Amino acid sequence: MAHLNAEIISIGDEMIRGARLDTNTQWLSRRLAEVGVDVQFHTTVGDTLSHNTDVFRIAMRRADIVVTTGGLGPTRDDLTREAVAEALGRPLTLDEPSLQHIQELFARYGRQMPERNEVQAMFPLGAKPIHNPQGTAPGIDVIATREDGTESRVFALPGVPAEMKTMFDESVVPAILDRSTKKQFIRHLVMKFFGIGESDMEQRLGEMIARDREPRVGITVSSATISLRISALASTVEECEKTIAVTRAEILERVGELYFGDGESFEQQHAVDATLRDLGQRLAVIELGRAAPLGDWFAGLGDSPAFSGGLSLGNHADLCRITDVQWDGDPGATGDQDETIQKCFDVVGQRFEADWILLVGDYPALQSDHDRVQPPEEVTFTVRDPAGGIHQQSKRLGGHPSIVHPRIAKAALMFLRECLAEAIKS
Repeated sequence: MAHLNAEIISIGDEMIRGARLDTNTQWLSRRLAEVGVDVQFHTTVGDTLSHNTDVFRIAMRRADIVVTTGGLGPTRDDLTREAVAEALGRPLTLDEPSLQHIQELFARYGRQMPERNEVQAMFPLGAKPIHNPQGTAPGIDVIATREDGTESRVFALPGVPAEMKTMFDESVVPAILDRSTKKQFIRHLVMKFFGIGESDMEQRLGEMIARDREPRVGITVSSATISLRISALASTVEECEKTIAVTRAEILERVGELYFGDGESFEQQHAVDATLRDLGQRLAVIELGRAAPLGDWFAGLGDSPAFSGGLSLGNHADLCRITDVQWDGDPGATGDQDETIQKCFDVVGQRFEADWILLVGDYPALQSDHDRVQPPEEVTFTVRDPAGGIHQQSKRLGGHPSIVHPRIAKAALMFLRECLAEAIKS
């Protein structure tokens, strides 16, 4: 199937004014890329009919696929159906099956359908309704013929995310794939990495992230974790999986030391948990300073036999107090203080029945101005292994306040994974 291009249109005054975050466009961009469609334009427009009509006319001229969200409700500021009709130069007509579906939904909840809701069953002439199994607003599927004889297909969906996502997956994706002369299958794989910046990752991958490459490799970053999404489009599932496997192997050759697992929601704590389960061992975490993300992340795994618990404390002196160990001097890892840390670990290991202990010291206080970049500060990670060995690593970490604490916690997990890997080797 030749690559199609797309435009996503988000409709609503609340989007223009910044009152609501447009997560629909982000989600649609990812899903369209997964089915081999190049998203080339994002457009946001308020609830003004003439503006909506102009936006649709432009989109129909330049995009093979137009996906819109919002403006399909029953109120007077819901203008999508009217704007699409004007852009096409066609009248709105009533679709009786859609009207009956809306009436049945109201009856199911013991309510009389307001007369105004009838507008939701109006469609531009020649358009097809897109079934909405969760709400009263059916979507619109209509084809616009351009001056050169090619077609632009418009899919108008509700703005409610749950409704939009279901309708897109159940109705829009099959319609897009049907534009091919033969059956097409789409498969994708998400690989997760930590320990490198986005620009450095792009440099190491080189031509692998070119937009015209098959299969496509997309790169996204969230709180310092990099996701590489491999998307393959082929005539058989087997061909998709084969090309994904080849690309995955090539990625591992280039950046394999930073890789920790596959899956959209897979994070480093899942990798640590899996390794410890295989070893039949348990972990306790100690977090000092102004945050405790590791405790939250491991608790989020549920009742895992590999996680024995965590401590969130202000500083090293607090750790000594709760373990009844005498602390002399400032925190450090030399001489007598190294022995003091060891004694604290012995107590924590016994109380928590933990084989491994990970200590993060310290999470820094964040600046009150949350838009100001946090300057790098040194953070030390200490790991005690089951044999009592102590391993340490210090890093200078900073960045935007929204990611500083997660970045520190993820760097600690990366160091722990390295220690686990060394233990497995030996």
